[in-house]
Amino acid sequence: MPDRKRIGWFILLRVVVVSAFLASTLFLDLHLDSAAEGARTVVVRLVLATYLFSLISYAVLKLTRRQVRTLSYAQIVWDLVLVTTLILVTGGVSSPYAFLYFLSIVSASVLLARSEAYYTASLCVILYGAILDFQYYGRLSALGLPPSVAQSSGAGYIFYLIFLYATSFFLTAFLAGSLAERARRSESALQEREIDYEELERLNTSIVSTIQSGLVTVTPALRIRVFNRYAEALTGISQEQAYDRELGEIFPGLADRMVVDQAPRQGEFEHQGPEGEQMLLSFKSVPLTGKEGEPNGAVLDLHDLTQMKRLAGELKRADELAAVGALSARMAHEIRNPLAAISGSVQLVALREWADEKDKRLFSIILRETDRLDGLLRDFLLYAKPATPAKVPLQLRGLISELSPLLARDPRLERVNIENRVPGHIVVVFDKDQCKQVFWNLIVNGAEAMSGEGRIVIDASVQRGGEADQVRIRVKDNGQGMSESDVNRVFEPFFTTKKGGTGLGLATVYRIVETHGGRIAVSSEAGKGTTMTLFLPG
Repeated sequence: MPDRKRIGWFILLRVVVVSAFLASTLFLDLHLDSAAEGARTVVVRLVLATYLFSLISYAVLKLTRRQVRTLSYAQIVWDLVLVTTLILVTGGVSSPYAFLYFLSIVSASVLLARSEAYYTASLCVILYGAILDFQYYGRLSALGLPPSVAQSSGAGYIFYLIFLYATSFFLTAFLAGSLAERARRSESALQEREIDYEELERLNTSIVSTIQSGLVTVTPALRIRVFNRYAEALTGISQEQAYDRELGEIFPGLADRMVVDQAPRQGEFEHQGPEGEQMLLSFKSVPLTGKEGEPNGAVLDLHDLTQMKRLAGELKRADELAAVGALSARMAHEIRNPLAAISGSVQLVALREWADEKDKRLFSIILRETDRLDGLLRDFLLYAKPATPAKVPLQLRGLISELSPLLARDPRLERVNIENRVPGHIVVVFDKDQCKQVFWNLIVNGAEAMSGEGRIVIDASVQRGGEADQVRIRVKDNGQGMSESDVNRVFEPFFTTKKGGTGLGLATVYRIVETHGGRIAVSSEAGKGTTMTLFLPG
């Protein structure tokens, strides 16, 4: 199939050649005397017609994709007609423009194929031979070509001229066809290589972009060259923004540990994410070398370990809590039974007549403390063995609103402003009573962390992805916050930082949320407050 671009260049070249010929005709006058004005007029008209044909051909080339081969044949036919007419009006056998047939043959070999070059050479022989023969025998006198010019040279010269041009035409067709065929093969091979290179480049770009780890390449001066999508997600910086920046500007915790040499390096470092969150990243660097083996930079492979470390911590905490819970549940049962016996015995003794007021006062203290211990054990057993949940869809905003009257009567919440920012469409699948207990414990825990007054904000959003949606709920207070060591222990049973606290409120919340297939995380900063984040099935 002829190449469209090749035809376009051919049309442009023809316009340039014809324009040069027109300039020579008009300004150099072609050494024609006044008797040749008619020939000059015909030449100018031929040139103008060629302009028009070239314009039409170019328009057809742009507008259609199916008739390209036919358009190529039309170019060759037009050129043959143009050259033949030009020879007829410039002297026939004495015309200096017979060499233009060679251009038509070359054009056929370039636009079409070697066989078309031979066909064109045959047509050139026929056309040029017909002009010479007809002029010799006087058949072209009406066109201003007297036979005397051809006859004065003799029949032998005419035959020699036809033979010479015929030989030259076919030799040109052979050479031009061979060269064009070789050029086409080279061009085809080059295009295949370009296609292979482009496909390889696209594949490489696709792999680098979609690989689920941060891929960064740096120069020996630690300037960034490649920065894939995962790295963009880790930093919030695009490839264009990261290009040629120093590694330390984007990864301050990594630059001091990077040395571009022959040894691979690996390790972990802390990094601040695009939203200000603290992240733990692992890195592995592999050196790049040049042709002579000299250091030429390095490839960095980055992974986000934040989630993995968090899950590992939660799993460890869950195992610890399970072990503590199982052991404590057994102990609670063992303690509760004799405690009940003590309480019953004291009640019986208090009923005796000989007990005076001082004894009865002591007995009442024993009974009150045994009741308190029994309540503590009951709460702990609820933590250790929570009731099987009756899961139902709950409209979260309404459920939190139902707690408002109870919260309003609690003296610990008198000067605490509770803002319920949960959208009305948020629904969670949860046991209703246990869900109330979770939010009661979280709100009371937040209120107790405040020095007299403050604010607790509850918001929620739906996180879509995976097989099921999750509801993210945040309970945020502006209390005194916690230290990092307290945050790591906040869900342990009996751990508390408050005077008089049992340490079971958040531990119970953790166990209930876990029982419902959710999870809870805590973030806190001393002096600024604490945020409890729950992820529950939607």
